[in-house]
Amino acid sequence: MASNVSEMNKKAELIFIPAPGHGHLASALEFAQLLINRHNHLSITVLNIRFPLIPSDSYIKTVLSSQPQIQLIDLPEVEPPNEEFLKSPEHYILTFMESLIPHVKATVQNILSSNPNPVVGLVLDFFCVPIIDVGNELGIPSYLFIPSNVGFLGLMLSHLKRQIEDVFNESDPELLIPGFTNLVPPSVLPDACFNKDGGYVAYYKLAERFRETRGIIVNTFSELEHDVIDALSDDHTPPIYAIGPVIDLKGHPNPKLDQAQHERIFKWLDEQPDSSVVFLCFGSMGSFVPSQTREIALGLQGSGVRFLWALRSPPTTDNADRTLPEGFSEWMELEGRGMVCGWAPQVEVLAHKAIGGFVSHCGWNSILESLWFGVPTLTWPIYAEQQLNAFRMVREWGLAVELRLNYRWGSALVMAEEIEKGLKNLMDKDNMVHKKVQEMNKMARKAVLSGGSSFTSVRKLIDNMMNRN
Repeated sequence: MASNVSEMNKKAELIFIPAPGHGHLASALEFAQLLINRHNHLSITVLNIRFPLIPSDSYIKTVLSSQPQIQLIDLPEVEPPNEEFLKSPEHYILTFMESLIPHVKATVQNILSSNPNPVVGLVLDFFCVPIIDVGNELGIPSYLFIPSNVGFLGLMLSHLKRQIEDVFNESDPELLIPGFTNLVPPSVLPDACFNKDGGYVAYYKLAERFRETRGIIVNTFSELEHDVIDALSDDHTPPIYAIGPVIDLKGHPNPKLDQAQHERIFKWLDEQPDSSVVFLCFGSMGSFVPSQTREIALGLQGSGVRFLWALRSPPTTDNADRTLPEGFSEWMELEGRGMVCGWAPQVEVLAHKAIGGFVSHCGWNSILESLWFGVPTLTWPIYAEQQLNAFRMVREWGLAVELRLNYRWGSALVMAEEIEKGLKNLMDKDNMVHKKVQEMNKMARKAVLSGGSSFTSVRKLIDNMMNRN
């Protein structure tokens, strides 16, 4: 017993290297806080990557300001890659991460020399796996952190059964991904899978390193993805730790949301009947051309549903007629059935009793939040792995209503009639999706409680990090 107590009290350090971008940072930082809450003698250093195309985000400093056991170190800025980001964002990011390796090594060496506690692991975002080389050189095990899901992990690993130059085509036969019930049409694969300018190669090179890690941490829960977890566990994959849902429930304020707008949003929501409002929000990078925006407005108007629409570039007095259909703003004001805003605090909105449906880009954080609050989703994916997420939500799990599964930037317009039909299906309380979402909501919340699947998985991960198993 004495040795067990000694093990529990052993101080140790972890180094987190999250990828830049809110979708990656949010779950990584929440997970870091979860770990220190579960293990009092653990401290964490987060290495902050300043990415040339993403403005400095105060979010990371806001989150960590109240966490004395987590310190932040800014990595030096480096020259951006000499290539075009839009040709292949994935290849650009991979090249950028590789250029950081000498700076990460120097920073980790400084931590090792100045910190009396052993560094027991590097926790690396999947875009940061080239930094495994630093861990290997300095004798520190690496853990992979995937802010997406195990299905995406399965897709990435399935690349390794192809050739590195074997880029996907939409005319390819449907894929068999381990643990999936349905064959997967190529049309729902991420953009990078089709990218001949380095995107596919980047995915392949990243996936090649995944099995070199000591464990794979995924922001999911086993009740949702047990089939894929089981399938990959038999495929020479490191242990998979499903530790979610890890969600920023505090909803740290966005600087683009002023207090007056916040009060206006929630005053309006408070006046609406329970479960009557559709929330439309497409993520930090989700925007549409004016013609698509007008079709959304017409679909909302025709559906008759109440709505809160987070339109990233909301219409002003000067441009409303170019952005929205003629008379839409006046109709909205007169009917009182809807509100258009620029930014909305997504977690806080989804938690509100008036929200009964969510039109979403199907980013993984947004999906977890919708399940946590028991809000059914209408799928409108846009980029990254969102099409695959939408496919799984609709076809694999029956947890969402299908609007589109294969929409992506540059697709043909989704017309008002289709949007209107989707909204009506979403808000139909007799739709089986509502029942399934409520069931998964209970499972998600149970998973993180003491004795739940994710709670237990975090304990096993800490044991692994502390060399107790």
